[in-house]
Amino acid sequence: MKEKIVVTSSEYVISAVSRMQYPEIKLPEIVFIGRSNVGKSSLINSLTRRKNLARTSQTPGKTQTINFYKVGLKINEGEEKEALRKNFYLVDLPGYGYAKTSKSNRKLWAHFIEEYLLSSEHIKFVCQLIDIRHEPMESDLKLLQWLIENGLPLLIVATKSDKISKTAQIKQVDLIKKTFNIEELPILPYSAQKNEGRSELLDTIVDCLLE
Repeated sequence: MKEKIVVTSSEYVISAVSRMQYPEIKLPEIVFIGRSNVGKSSLINSLTRRKNLARTSQTPGKTQTINFYKVGLKINEGEEKEALRKNFYLVDLPGYGYAKTSKSNRKLWAHFIEEYLLSSEHIKFVCQLIDIRHEPMESDLKLLQWLIENGLPLLIVATKSDKISKTAQIKQVDLIKKTFNIEELPILPYSAQKNEGRSELLDTIVDCLLE
């Protein structure tokens, strides 16, 4: 049986710290943001099935620029229909929180992240990554409130779901919703190690690309 959605290509395109450095060729953008060391790079590698597309590190704050990756998809809609092909940018933003970097660097990151999120006309939605094992922190809540206030479509991706049981996952998802005080907020548990949640995330991406 054919996979409904196949990642046919993925490549690093460019890193940016200002609007002038964004890719010249415009494509829909799916954005990933989360606390330092939340597993962002691992999730990107899992989603694209590329082991080292995004560099993983045990050191928080490794990503210090806005990184654009071009991803190609083939969407199989049935035996009698020709497959659709779509391209988009997967946009990896620097982690927030206790990154091992200077206060001036963190201010700079905040500036160019905000500039990107408010100026790009191609953002389809933002994935805010939360470690499912822990209660969201104040910085997570502040980011979520800022994204909502600025009208950015949002999906919470609860990473590292393989580290806890299915029962614990349900409890933690409820805790995240309670902490954020938004019951209808979509939350997707994801395991980069086991690729659990991958097909659901790809479905969400394709739904946005086909709108």
